[in-house]
Amino acid sequence: MANDNLKHAKKAKNDEFYTQWCDIEKEIMAYVEYNKDVFRGKTVLLPCDDPEWSNFTKFFAQNFEEFGLKKLISTSYAYESKKVNMPYQTSLFEEQAPHFDPDINKIRGKIFTLDHDTNQNGVIDIEDLEWQYLEGDGDFRSDEVKKLRNESDIIITNPPFSLFREFLAWLFEEDKKFIMIGNKNCITYKETFSKIKENKMWVGKTPMSVDLLFGVPNEEELLSSKKLGSGYRIVDGKVLARSQSIWLTNIEHGRRHQSLQLMTMADNIKHSKHKEIKGYEYQTYENYNAIEVPYTDAIPSNYDGVMGVPISFLDKYCPEQFKIVDLGIVGSCKFTNNRKMEILDKNGNGTGKYTYNAKGTLYRKFNKDKDTSPAFKDVNDGTLYSSIYARVLIQKRGNK
Repeated sequence: MANDNLKHAKKAKNDEFYTQWCDIEKEIMAYVEYNKDVFRGKTVLLPCDDPEWSNFTKFFAQNFEEFGLKKLISTSYAYESKKVNMPYQTSLFEEQAPHFDPDINKIRGKIFTLDHDTNQNGVIDIEDLEWQYLEGDGDFRSDEVKKLRNESDIIITNPPFSLFREFLAWLFEEDKKFIMIGNKNCITYKETFSKIKENKMWVGKTPMSVDLLFGVPNEEELLSSKKLGSGYRIVDGKVLARSQSIWLTNIEHGRRHQSLQLMTMADNIKHSKHKEIKGYEYQTYENYNAIEVPYTDAIPSNYDGVMGVPISFLDKYCPEQFKIVDLGIVGSCKFTNNRKMEILDKNGNGTGKYTYNAKGTLYRKFNKDKDTSPAFKDVNDGTLYSSIYARVLIQKRGNK
């Protein structure tokens, strides 16, 4: 799968994935287009960053005056604190500084700041960026970086994937405005989904269907452990890690308030391009009072009850049109039955293993015309069932 590479990174604590300039520009400019003053007079903090190598600091430094920033702050981890399989290297920018110390450089993080025209050329840009060593290693959880967070207005970064939950909690400790990157599956974390449900956070402008490509510090490791296409791509001779990552934010952008154009249930059944919908009735889950809608463009306009839709619905979610009821996985919603079933393999054969309530997922009756193979069999009457991957349970506004 596309995000196997990030799962591997989490296990290895290798969180060095550098966001491309083009992806940063597309996302950030969407907020500026919606509100040209979104960054004006603001102090922006870029924690968990490597200004020497990444593009976040470069992008905001180059656009400092256009955005009307008050101050830009960027912090980086010390090399020895990263604990990743990558060679120790320094940039020319670091080495040319009079206070550069190769020994200190390994154990202490750095802080980069931009707030005035240091070279007196009449423009505040990346040439005016200044840096110093932090007292600690640059960990965002340190009191030193927390203080910077508290002084900032907006926090923007691609945080360590292995520390996503902690970073999210860190943001909400001070109720900060933010724009960040996470892998697509983070939406199923209760810490993330609860914020989305409460309308305290939402998906950014970039569609969830877009695979973000990241630079990595150790291309050889990526080439040896992953497959071309699924794990990485080569663009203009550069090896880039592939990931189904998404942008998350609590800053407004225009797409978030665009209502979906919907057809009636009857028209979807008649005209849908999806075989799961066309010619069939919408099915109700066996363990939750909601209908299964496998595609966002198949949401019926004339159904007032609860509907289970793919997670990808969230990048088209308009809070004025729909309300989020729950997430269809164990620990999030309350299932309505507890049927004992035998777990079947991918060919529909019994495994001799059993589960209650489909291992905590939504499920419906197996349909041989639309499903490849059943996932479970009722031990009492032999009825076959299909398990449904995590669904966002939604309802049209105006309905209880």
